[in-house]
Amino acid sequence: MNHKTDYNMEKDEYLERLWYMKMEERDSIDVLKNAIGENYDPKMVDELLSEELVNLLEGDTKIMLTKKGIEYARRIIRAHRIAERLIYDVLGSEFESGACEFEHIITPELVDSICILLGHPRKCPHGMPIPEGECCKRSAKTAGISVIPLTKLDVGQSARIAYVHSQNDRQLHKLDSLQIRPKALVKLHQIYPSYVIACEGANIALDKEIVNSIFVWRNPPNIFDRLEEIPGGNELEIKENI
Repeated sequence: MNHKTDYNMEKDEYLERLWYMKMEERDSIDVLKNAIGENYDPKMVDELLSEELVNLLEGDTKIMLTKKGIEYARRIIRAHRIAERLIYDVLGSEFESGACEFEHIITPELVDSICILLGHPRKCPHGMPIPEGECCKRSAKTAGISVIPLTKLDVGQSARIAYVHSQNDRQLHKLDSLQIRPKALVKLHQIYPSYVIACEGANIALDKEIVNSIFVWRNPPNIFDRLEEIPGGNELEIKENI
């Protein structure tokens, strides 16, 4: 890794820490020093000042992101959380370390492309909000979009879950206990009077609000050439109703 890359990664770390401080309404330079730890370097703060990314206040005891710094840090946070979403939902891997590398090397344009691919997720796997990108603001939709709400499936159609977006932790845990989680294969059985899906051998009745929080991968031939048959016949024996 060359010196320029090392410098950019170090700068990104400082700006990421300053973003979290801003969210927590903390601005003491001592908080930044403690967050960085033994690797804290006052020369990096000088560099951030020279690039007009931060301001020092009250005798250099407080540090705050400038408007330019906020936008820069926002891009870092967005890249990191989009990377976590991609690694967790698509690859099923441990996401934190990979996302840390990812955020330093990816362009904003590629982040937007991945965001579109994932259907503009609102939160990372930790439940933290993902800052909106230009693609989200435009509600970008393309012919090649690969993630759609479960409600867009036709009755009898199968798909794999990409992610579940729920602001209710209890509900999220309930869905997870029913195997309704990323990569699970589901089949839409009916939409009226309630939605019924088959998942992991069980038929589950869900209200529309919950179904709207479940996003699935489309089934392009190059990804899912052969979806295995999901257990569950024409006669529905409802295991759960949530």
